[in-house]
Amino acid sequence: MNHSAIDAPLAHAVAALKEADGLLVTAGAGMGVDSGLPDFRGNAGLWAAYPALGRARLDFTRIANPAAFLANPRLAWGFYGHRLKLYRETRPHEGFELLQRIAAPLAHGLFVFTSNVDGQFQKAGVPEACILECHGSIHHLQCLSSACRSGIWPAAGFVPVVDEAECLLRNTFPPCPACGGIARPNILMFDDWNWREDRTRQQRQRLDDWLARVRRPVVIEVGAGIAIPTVRHFGERVGGTFIRINPRDAQRPRQDALVLELGALDGIRRLAERLL
Repeated sequence: MNHSAIDAPLAHAVAALKEADGLLVTAGAGMGVDSGLPDFRGNAGLWAAYPALGRARLDFTRIANPAAFLANPRLAWGFYGHRLKLYRETRPHEGFELLQRIAAPLAHGLFVFTSNVDGQFQKAGVPEACILECHGSIHHLQCLSSACRSGIWPAAGFVPVVDEAECLLRNTFPPCPACGGIARPNILMFDDWNWREDRTRQQRQRLDDWLARVRRPVVIEVGAGIAIPTVRHFGERVGGTFIRINPRDAQRPRQDALVLELGALDGIRRLAERLL
């Protein structure tokens, strides 16, 4: 995207943020790429990160699936255990802090709506009460059994040991505290009829309450893809000024939308340079 194509939407975005009373950030997998996290766009990216899944010809829809935990729990937990360890070790990039600084002067501050399960916004200092994780969180667990009603609990006590070459969990499965069975991540997977959404439902109520108070919202969508467009659809419906930061899927959802064909960190930095 050339400078002339960036300057006009940047200027409009800055003007809107100066008049806003609340900032809603809607974030997809592209938000974490500048922190070094994979976004699994297609089998090539997934299988490069997890060669054992490539050898088994398992695509993302088959490993990110409750059926994988029933068929081969060591493989399923090898995949999710490695991701849990990766997310715990990853440092959020500067853009997370810059968004908080952009929102700090606004009367109602910042709220985040994200499909990411990595917990990076919390790690960057965004309060838990100001985040909605629409697909759940890898940092929380639930029972694999549909018959058990143990609820949702933190994964902090589980430290996975993973054979990365084979994508297999080598230590003990995280247990359900109620029935003793195998736990799974509290993440909405493909073909998932047993996801426990209590935590996300509570988050949605807090977001609805926040939106009811905001009169001049600005939505900054960052790195949200079109394959699973949950984030894009939600942000487009909120109203107010809409800013899309995306280097690839940069379609304009409505005539007055502002589009920056940039990566997440680059786009956020350019906004921050003009505001802070």
